[in-house]
Amino acid sequence: MQQRLIDMLSPLPEPVDKSCADRHMAEFEEKLPDLADDQRQFLYGVFGASPFLAGLLQKYPQCLNEPPEAQLQEIEKNLLKLAFDCDSEAELKAAIRKARSRAALIIALADLSGKWDVETVTGWLTNIADAAINAATNWLLLDAERKHKVHNINRDDPAIGCGYTILAMGKHGAGELNFSSDVDLIILFDPENNIVADGVEPSMFFVRMTRRLAAILQDVTGDGYAYRVDLRLRPDPGATQLAISVNAALVYYESMGQNWERAAMIKARPAAGDLKLGHEFLQMIKPFIWRKYLDFAAINEVHSLKRKIHAHKGHGQVKVLGHNVKLGRGGIREIEFFVQTQQLIAGGRNEDLRGRRTLPMLQHLVKAGWVTADVAARLETAYNFLRQIEHRIQMIADQQTHELPSDSQQFSALARFCGYGDDASFTSALQSTFETVEELYDSLFASDPGQKVILDFTGIDDNAETLAYLEELGFARPEMICQSIRRWYTGHFKALRTNEARERLKEILPALLDELAATGEPDNAFAAFERFLSGLPAGVQLFSMLRANSDLLSLLTKILGDAPRLADELARRPRMLEAVIDPEFFSSLPDAEQLAEIFARTIPLSLPFEEILDQARIIGREMSFRIGVRILSQTIHAHEAGKAYADLASALVAHMLKASQLDIARLHGSVKSGQMAIIAMGKMGGGEMTATSDLDMIIVYDHDPDAGFSDGKKPLSASQYYGRITKRLITALTTPTAEGVLYEVDMRLRPSGNKGPIAIHIDGFVDYQKNDAWTWERMALTRARLIAGDQKLCDLTRDAIRTALCTSRDAAGICKDALDMRNLLDQEKPAANIWDLKTMRGGIIDVEFITQVMQLLSAPEKPDVLDVSVINAIDKLAAGNVIEAETASQLKFAANLYQSLSQIIKLGVAGPFDAQNAPAKMITILCIAAGCPDMASTTQLLEDTAGQVRHIFKQVIG
Repeated sequence: MQQRLIDMLSPLPEPVDKSCADRHMAEFEEKLPDLADDQRQFLYGVFGASPFLAGLLQKYPQCLNEPPEAQLQEIEKNLLKLAFDCDSEAELKAAIRKARSRAALIIALADLSGKWDVETVTGWLTNIADAAINAATNWLLLDAERKHKVHNINRDDPAIGCGYTILAMGKHGAGELNFSSDVDLIILFDPENNIVADGVEPSMFFVRMTRRLAAILQDVTGDGYAYRVDLRLRPDPGATQLAISVNAALVYYESMGQNWERAAMIKARPAAGDLKLGHEFLQMIKPFIWRKYLDFAAINEVHSLKRKIHAHKGHGQVKVLGHNVKLGRGGIREIEFFVQTQQLIAGGRNEDLRGRRTLPMLQHLVKAGWVTADVAARLETAYNFLRQIEHRIQMIADQQTHELPSDSQQFSALARFCGYGDDASFTSALQSTFETVEELYDSLFASDPGQKVILDFTGIDDNAETLAYLEELGFARPEMICQSIRRWYTGHFKALRTNEARERLKEILPALLDELAATGEPDNAFAAFERFLSGLPAGVQLFSMLRANSDLLSLLTKILGDAPRLADELARRPRMLEAVIDPEFFSSLPDAEQLAEIFARTIPLSLPFEEILDQARIIGREMSFRIGVRILSQTIHAHEAGKAYADLASALVAHMLKASQLDIARLHGSVKSGQMAIIAMGKMGGGEMTATSDLDMIIVYDHDPDAGFSDGKKPLSASQYYGRITKRLITALTTPTAEGVLYEVDMRLRPSGNKGPIAIHIDGFVDYQKNDAWTWERMALTRARLIAGDQKLCDLTRDAIRTALCTSRDAAGICKDALDMRNLLDQEKPAANIWDLKTMRGGIIDVEFITQVMQLLSAPEKPDVLDVSVINAIDKLAAGNVIEAETASQLKFAANLYQSLSQIIKLGVAGPFDAQNAPAKMITILCIAAGCPDMASTTQLLEDTAGQVRHIFKQVIG
């Protein structure tokens, strides 16, 4: 059972104005004489602090004897009936004002009681406002029908399908209306709607209706006013009518909409009129509000708006007396901006961040990793406190004000009204709250990157102080740097054609130069950045993003200085950098199964084949870039990177196989009971890929024995059919499109190599592996892994591979074949130096040969030694007592070392690695990966490790 309002009341401190309280209390006790002491103290505090509430209490004393929720529900219900019950506009105005006054009293007392939280209070304030606006709108529609201005309206609910929609904005739209707030509205109409009578011009009719609506709500009468109406949030308010057509609004937002309007539209909510039309409109402008890519350009404009508020209102410093709890430093607006800005940044990708309400969105930001739980808790506490204080300020006289009194006596009166027994404790609570919000807000909007000197790149001649500073940073050719930057400032590159882009670049330039200097090769890093800059299609978004995130700027320069391959990727696709600031970027990398879900969602197979190719390249390169950055930032180990690259390739191959099958089936149909399976070989099979690895694959198929040809418009024999799919798959992976190439594909490991069919029937595959495979082919088969295709055929193929690997062979013959193969490789492609990690004696090939030969020799008796990963296989060989623990340890160390160094080198070098001329930063990264203090020690470690591996090779193979 709901509690009566009077039973919710608890004492307030004694008010400052006791004489006013005494006068009102004496009058009120005649109306409600049986008050308890707590109730009396509460009402005494209200009477002494709020003339507005005191007057309403004298007018509606009986409101205390009913539960507040029940009363408000009744008021809301009666408001919605006014459209049908009122005969005149004057009667409607009076009824709305009385309802709003009574509701304001009930909500205020429930708020002051401390029994209702802020969300309940603001929710009811919003509900009553919605009901009043709906009442006025429906009455106007019915009045227009009486005057034959409209027809065909629904008599039970005139707003349904009326083509006139009212969007609530700001706190009203968010369901967070404050006690004495304006209602910010955008009013739209559909000129094609058929309710307007013949001879009535729709736009004129709806504009006049809007003008009357505003008057009904905000005109001051003998009963006061209901709501002040603000229509200035509509598109281009200086040049448009009070109500504008939906099409005009869409054109405006699509072509001229600004970032502050995007922030405002986050809170837009259809509140009255044709709600269906309102929801359809908001659905249509979703792409304007929620950008697909993380939106950092919006931060500067939102923060700029906040600075303008401070400058205009004089709220630049945190204080207490006279401070504005909404717009001042540390106020409510900063909490709202804190949340809205991050919604704008990430809401395009995360639909959970598209809500209207501040506190729920704060919690969603925590879940998404954008805000810590501690920060959210501190902001939530501050928000609730400040909203309560805001309401108390407005309750005093029902005025739309947010300022704390500057007069000390009035401040004392407010302190008591807010429940504080003295000014000092109230001041302390306010001060600490403002400082908390200011601190957290400023941590989001980081201050401008610091400058040690005033950098001057204007004019014709170089500035001496600027040259000296660049030389001090470590640039060997400061004159060249100055010349290049002057060229930037003249809009030489496409990304710098606009003044805004140049200004954004100027803002980050000091920090950029510092970071480039820190790469160890400042001039080379600067040249890499200029190449990157020259390829950018636009600059504002990226420069704004770098300004907002200093860690991202540092990472960018690291990539440019240390990883030319990643730098080239960035130059072609600068938006890939956006993913780095996502809180999920440095979390666990997705595995093949998760990647499959991502591809299924983002690259639907219903797209045209060519579009699938482009989308696969875009997403594949973004994922590969993410792995590369993780390697470079040393946040994943080499074996994790190898697996991540392999999982990515496996998932892409599986998805592109489905696309290829569908594409072929459109013309050629299907083969009866047809199945396919893809075997990953080499580094993809072993989960040890690098950024530059090819895809080694074998493709097998099966079908009904009686299947002759496919059943499409152009039938193909089964072998032709699966050959065609395989070629289409290879095309899907290797063909250059506007988005580049996905992978190079190597099919030479298939039975009979290049002489064999490109796809082989499962029976042929089994027979070949059983009777005809060469030793080196069986060695390669130890890394075979099924990655795509029909489950039944995959299982059959997996069993066939295991059977082939577990078949007893001549040990001496296997070792001789392996040795011959290794010698042939050494003759055809000898290692250039110790850094040719793959082919050098004792290098990667030797580790793989040792592991593969030992698996082939021991698998017939100990099949558990089989594993596609070299490192896992070494562990299993040791566990099976095939090799000694010390030998296993040496081989694992070598494998880990080679993989770690390979991952870094493949990111940073397009061709052979030259240790003598490698960038200093890259040398440092390699030494860290090797666990050595310098390059000499790293080289010596490589030589020692290779010697150990070669010794084991001779023992095992010969």
